[in-house]
Amino acid sequence: MKLKSPEPFWLVKDGIKHSYPSLRENIEAEILIIGGGITGSLLAHQMIKDGFKTVLVDRREIGNGSTSATTSMLQYEIDVPLYELSEMIGKEGAEKSYWACYDSIDDLQKISKEVKSDCGFKKKQSLYFAAFKKDVDDLKKEFEARKAAGFPVKWLSEEEIKKQFKIENTFGGILSEQGGSIDAFCLAHDILNYNHKKGLQVFDKTDIINFDYKKNGVTATTDYGNIIKAKKVIFCNGFESTEIIKDKFVNLLSTFAIVGEQNEKKHQELNDLLVWNTAEPYIYMRTTDDNRVLIGGEDEEFVNAKKRDSLLHAKEQKLVKKLDKHLPNNDFRTDFVWAGTFGETKDGLPYIGQHPDFPSAYFVLGFGGNGITFSVIGMAMASDFLKGKKHELTEYFRFRR
Repeated sequence: MKLKSPEPFWLVKDGIKHSYPSLRENIEAEILIIGGGITGSLLAHQMIKDGFKTVLVDRREIGNGSTSATTSMLQYEIDVPLYELSEMIGKEGAEKSYWACYDSIDDLQKISKEVKSDCGFKKKQSLYFAAFKKDVDDLKKEFEARKAAGFPVKWLSEEEIKKQFKIENTFGGILSEQGGSIDAFCLAHDILNYNHKKGLQVFDKTDIINFDYKKNGVTATTDYGNIIKAKKVIFCNGFESTEIIKDKFVNLLSTFAIVGEQNEKKHQELNDLLVWNTAEPYIYMRTTDDNRVLIGGEDEEFVNAKKRDSLLHAKEQKLVKKLDKHLPNNDFRTDFVWAGTFGETKDGLPYIGQHPDFPSAYFVLGFGGNGITFSVIGMAMASDFLKGKKHELTEYFRFRR
């Protein structure tokens, strides 16, 4: 499955940070991690911290899957609004899920500092504005739900948004104090490099073509016939998990993003802000750590790579038009345009835990706009699973829920 179109911004910006070999021998480990993106790197970090002999493999070069295509907006807000999620899974589960995402942003900041990453982590506010007048009532309902749950939020009128952030054509919105942004491709590499020095084994361009699952362990066979024996396997392969799990648990879609040229003089009001709206599909905007504006959205309900790539120019024009609508004095000139695959679940929540069809295996699969924050939550959950503990979110994130 092709996860992205050519030339995403992060690959060009960061280049080849670290290089790893493919597997050329038979090895044994306690933990085998499948997937070398931001999720796999975070889980490897936790496994090394917990003292497990750990191996990580990726069929591509490290970080070259969906991690290179992500826009890396760190939000505690889940794609399903809090008040709607409360109706779906109960108020307690919904608020716990939101708070876990909230805390994960601070946890990710700590990890970034721990591994001395130059990923440009930055704490930011988050503005969720009404795209249409008809959306205001539901958005105010969401505001009240978050306020009642204790989240630091403010309601801003259309005039206040325009005055404070120079964003036009809104109908008011929720300003949240918690949010952030990073270069996920850079952070994934920095985490793996840090842990590689502590004993983590990393192999890229190593495709696993067969798994033999037993209650007491897993045997994985590569395309070159090498064997990896492990007590547990943790799948951190995102959308590609649909290749092995036959359940219909996620809808795969395509999303598009553009990044402008560097411009230090423009959009300083956005430097400490994430922006998204209530449109379906919604748009999202932020600045990068090298003074560029990034805007994404224009989702399509298919994942055909050739068809998706043929739309790049048209989607670029539509995103620029939407940018002009909300930031009319933007002086934006496109420098990068790309597309990637993402997934939507029925409740906006990830799938983290065991699947009944796969003994000795765990899955950490974050989807939607919260893939990275869900992955941070997955670190703690996987750590608990391996210690025989039950995590408070297990029931809400389980398969076949």
